[in-house]
Amino acid sequence: MAEAVLFYLFAIGVLVAGAQVIFRRNPIYGALSLVGCFFFLSGIYVLLGAHLIAILQILVYAGAVMVLFVFVIMLLNLKEAELGEKRLTVWKGLGLAAVVLAVGVIAWKALGPAYPQGVLMQGARRVDNAVLIAGFGGAKAVGRTLYLASILPFEVTSLLLLVAVVAAVVVAKGRI
Repeated sequence: MAEAVLFYLFAIGVLVAGAQVIFRRNPIYGALSLVGCFFFLSGIYVLLGAHLIAILQILVYAGAVMVLFVFVIMLLNLKEAELGEKRLTVWKGLGLAAVVLAVGVIAWKALGPAYPQGVLMQGARRVDNAVLIAGFGGAKAVGRTLYLASILPFEVTSLLLLVAVVAAVVVAKGRI
């Protein structure tokens, strides 16, 4: 019961912080909201028993990547006038609709049929968690997935981050 309450608190925290990323006008506030979203998400990973992934979520994403994002945002040095006036755009409306949809799905799952602790459903078949996800969240499973099954997306992501930083430096250099 306590795990379910914590899960829903963390899920609501993820949704609220994610919505703040979309609706904040100031990019620094949006980045800080994203850090909060990462912390709530790491709490969900802890509830799943994936302690390594939770620690990596905090160290890599909330730490290193967000420091990089904040550095790039501060390097751009956006003034209040450059942010534009407050207005409701289609993208903000779509973001709000996505948040409302996610809250609805979570509420529907919370009020739906309850299964015993440790049981997952695959179609009409019950599957024990331990059988389905043996080693989930451990260093061996994460390393195997990252470096065997997902090496190309891992390298493409690193290149995209490098290109984003170089582009931000070029844009900021034009202003200096």
